[in-house]
Amino acid sequence: MTLAEALARARPSKRSGFVAFLTAGDPDLRATARYVSALRSEGADIVELGIPFSDPVADGPVIQAAAERALKKGTRLLDVLAALRRLRAAGERVPVILFSYLNPALRLGAERFAREAAAAGAQGALLVDLPAESAGPWRRALARAGVELVLLASPTTSDERLRLIGDGSGSIVYYVSREGVTGARRGLPPGLAERLARVRRLTGKPLIVGFGVCGADQARRLAPFAAGVVVGSALVRAAAGKSAAAGERALRRLAKDIVRGLSEC
Repeated sequence: MTLAEALARARPSKRSGFVAFLTAGDPDLRATARYVSALRSEGADIVELGIPFSDPVADGPVIQAAAERALKKGTRLLDVLAALRRLRAAGERVPVILFSYLNPALRLGAERFAREAAAAGAQGALLVDLPAESAGPWRRALARAGVELVLLASPTTSDERLRLIGDGSGSIVYYVSREGVTGARRGLPPGLAERLARVRRLTGKPLIVGFGVCGADQARRLAPFAAGVVVGSALVRAAAGKSAAAGERALRRLAKDIVRGLSEC
């Protein structure tokens, strides 16, 4: 099943897809595995597992703090892949995108990273700071292993680069809804619907849209224009500083609200 197909499963319910982001290893990898299954049971169509990194330049304070907590626990890329492998062995089948900065993957090299990601059961990989112009070796290695490369587009991406991103991505493209870093915002950027139409036309791919989506109301307003809505900082904040059990309850409550909002679009 491609990532686009995973999102399309939401359409019979007349809703956009729900893509849930978690920082892997916060508060620990056992809790992360528990959270993944809880989010899937509450309606997440895809889960993004954020690989903690020491210099997360695209992330706002909530996800930066979560990455710092995970790194202090010793969480590294191979640890996250091992945890995902255990989760798959336990029967969890929700599609997973590995969300990482390039450096952790670069330490393994494209071929090994692709093999390890596939062996762990990842369906996609998003390398935040990988330029589309340099993505060829990564896309080819991942494709050989059966893993999709997900490339990013943004409000400042030119038409020429949007076409390149469409050619280099797997079945979907991730659209960054605003300039700046991740983090929940009160409103959606003006003109977003028009920009999304342009990006869909030039990439030729379904879009998942993130950065700044803080809850059910924004997800509902964004859903008519996107194949999938990504919620990250709001989920990470909901579970932050809690025990695994309390974090799971908080995530379930928020996920239910988000899915309800997506169903109302």
